[in-house]
Amino acid sequence: MKVGLIGTGMVAATHVAAIRDAGLELATVLARDPAKTRAFAEAHGARAVESVAALAEGVDFVILLTPPNARQDYVAELARAGVPILAEKPLERDLARATALVELCEAANVPFGVTLQHRMRPAAQALAKEMAALGRIASVDLRVPWWRDPSYYDEPGRGTYERDGGGVLLTQAIHSIDLMLHLCGPVAVVQAMVATTPLHDLEAEDFAAAALRFRGGATGALMASVTHRPGGTEVLTVNGTDGSAVLAGGELTVTGADGERRSFGEPAAGTGGGADPMAFQHDWHQAVIEDFAAALREGRAPAIPARDTLPAIALIDAIQASARSGQREEIENV
Repeated sequence: MKVGLIGTGMVAATHVAAIRDAGLELATVLARDPAKTRAFAEAHGARAVESVAALAEGVDFVILLTPPNARQDYVAELARAGVPILAEKPLERDLARATALVELCEAANVPFGVTLQHRMRPAAQALAKEMAALGRIASVDLRVPWWRDPSYYDEPGRGTYERDGGGVLLTQAIHSIDLMLHLCGPVAVVQAMVATTPLHDLEAEDFAAAALRFRGGATGALMASVTHRPGGTEVLTVNGTDGSAVLAGGELTVTGADGERRSFGEPAAGTGGGADPMAFQHDWHQAVIEDFAAALREGRAPAIPARDTLPAIALIDAIQASARSGQREEIENV
């Protein structure tokens, strides 16, 4: 299968490696700077193009890597052309805009997936199989103690509401937030605080904390940060009536009510939680891309369809709204 790529930024090389190791062909590349596009395409044996029509010609799907504020026109044109789309996270800057993209593709009957690769970690998939054994979920705790060097925000637009839609929540922690909701169900009520600390000079938040009430009745807490030098591993803890589970990066530990402990997985080589945001392997991206390609061949939905990722953006919107108002925010089921 042949793939088109829109965007040649920080994560593009990861996707190219994942495309290659998935046994697919990078055919065409489109980006804003023609010179950089040509250099990138030549380096990876692809053809540089200057329009979506040329990009889509002869490809089976397109991977979209632009910042979230540059999605609308690309998605609209690809949907009109009937070209399946696999987009990097986040879909858009807020729930309304993200929902509009999803509905646009659904109306055109165009497959639309999202790269939220933490769902593809073997330990995360093991936890998905273990959730029933934990019984009724009582409490959930998510901690994302990451770090970004101040120079990370030197790139124009990074960490702004206009380009990125926010800071640590939408740009970094969305992976872990999506996984939490995927495993534990949607959140109904949130009360939160966000802050921009003296460690960074950016418009949006670099620290967020929230109390959560899940729609299924569980209570939860969330902390997301890029202020934890030198950066640590994200940890999701799920406590149920019949046992508990701790997912720390690539390792899962399940403890039964009788005290018996079982372990799955192993420490990940890197998760991008430190000063180098690209310090992670491309295996998880490869798994997303392989599944998306298989879904197209088999005529089924991808493992991570765009609509299924809307609850994460809804929760992030509600955290921001609660932080502004100082009040509890209720979240509509999306």
